[in-house]
Parts: sequence; structure tokens; C-alpha cells
Amino acid sequence: MTDKKIWLVTGAGRGMGTDIARAALDAGHAVVATGRNPDRVTAGLGAHEDLLAVALDVTDPASVQAAVDTAVQRYGRIDVLVNNAGNFYAGFFEELAPTDFRAQIETNLFGPLNVTRAVLPVMRAQRSGLVVTFSSTAGITGGEFTSAYAASKFALEGWNESLTPEIAPFGIRTMLVEPGFFRTELLTEDSTRYPEPTIDDYAERTRQTVTAWHGMNGQQGGDPAKLAHALVQLTDSDTPPLRWPAGADAVAAFEQKAHQLLAQADAHRDLSSSLAHDAAPASA
Repeated sequence: MTDKKIWLVTGAGRGMGTDIARAALDAGHAVVATGRNPDRVTAGLGAHEDLLAVALDVTDPASVQAAVDTAVQRYGRIDVLVNNAGNFYAGFFEELAPTDFRAQIETNLFGPLNVTRAVLPVMRAQRSGLVVTFSSTAGITGGEFTSAYAASKFALEGWNESLTPEIAPFGIRTMLVEPGFFRTELLTEDSTRYPEPTIDDYAERTRQTVTAWHGMNGQQGGDPAKLAHALVQLTDSDTPPLRWPAGADAVAAFEQKAHQLLAQADAHRDLSSSLAHDAAPASA
């Protein structure tokens, strides 16, 4: 083993995925950078002797397996998987079409499941590996206009927490990344879909929210390049965290959620603690 690791990054054709792939290359690692259009991946990252651009659609298990097979054929192993690909179906729950809600879950939840399912046999065979999955502060705290997105990220959190002890005996670790607001392409038309207003009760709030988010696009406080380099630093550590809040706003969201959960646990403590079966009467 050398310090060079083999990374497989999904959604590397733009946004955060490009920054992550570039940071891993800068750190001396080899990167299998994947996306629906590998030419776009290459255009974004440029030529590099340790870069392999591969087509991968996270919603297509056959495409996923083909990409993983290509990575193993080239490098013989996969040390770090970064489940980064995702999108955003925004809108109030009643106005989100069921097909859109399912499409959100298909990409943001089943996409990482598909890729991880294909990579785990490789990591089990080599008895080592790190599975990094991008969640969001929306996976910690829900909010209006984000019900589909938050549902997909909350599901990722529960899946990852359950997966962690299952694969730990094989030397495989996991890390959830929960970014706050970063200046990525998430709020662009390529990544975010808004529903057509159909319910008058939501019309004004929808207009205000979409206007605010359009104004936020490109002005978010977080620097994705800094996140990418910090991520590489954490993956190279001996003990990568199980959860990493990325950004000061993410740390604040963690703290707020922790306080809320403690307050909710205390609010009806006596009632909550009184629900056990009564003790059986002592026999004569």
C-alpha cells in the first residue's frame, strides 16, 4: 500500500463533484470521475494521468456496475467512494407531483444505494475502504418547500447509520457529509426543479421562496473548493468522522437540532416513561 488511494466520485461533471475530484487529484490520489456525460467530466477537470472519466447514471444499476467494473479493471481497487450526485425537487408537498417526489427519492436515495451496493464487494474483498455520502443539513432538519429533498436526505442518514456497523467488521468505514449553503450549482435550473403553482393558498409563498432562492444562487457563503480540500484531509485521517457538518451554518444546524431533541425528550418525560406494562402481582 502507498499513500495514493483510488477514488470513485459520482456527479463529477459539475459543481461540488468537480471540486472534490480536483482536490483528490491535487492530493496525489487517482480518481475515477463519473457522470452522465464523461466528456463533460473531462472538460471540467482537464487531462491528468491519474484521472479516468467514466459514464455513470446513478439511477441505472447496469450503468453503475459497468462503471465500477471499469474502475477495478484500471486500478484493481476502490479505496474511497464519494456518493455526491443528486438533484433538488423543490416545492410545497401538496403541489409536488407524486412522480416528482418519487424521482427525488430515486436519485438522492436509491442512487447512492445503487453505487454503494456495486462498490461494497470490491471493498470487502480488499478488507478496507471508505464510503462518503453527501447528505445535507436538510437531512438533519426539515423545512418548508423542501419536503421531497429532506425526505431523501433523512432516508440517507438512517441508511448510513444502519450500514456503518454492518460493514465495519470488513475494515470499511462510512462518513456522512452535511453541507450548509455552498456556492454550487444546486439552485441552478440544471439541478433544481420548481412545481407549477396549482393551489392558490400556496401561490404567494411559492413566489416569495422562488424569488429568494434565485437571489441566493451564486451568493451562498460556503466555498466548495475549501470543502473539497477539507474532505480530502478528513478521508486521509485515521478516524474520519461518522458525520461531518460542513460549514458554520451546518454546525449551527446541528446544535439547534440537538437542543430541540433534548427539549422534546424532556417535554413529556413523565408521560413517556409511564408506558411500561404494570408489574405482575406477586404470587401467594
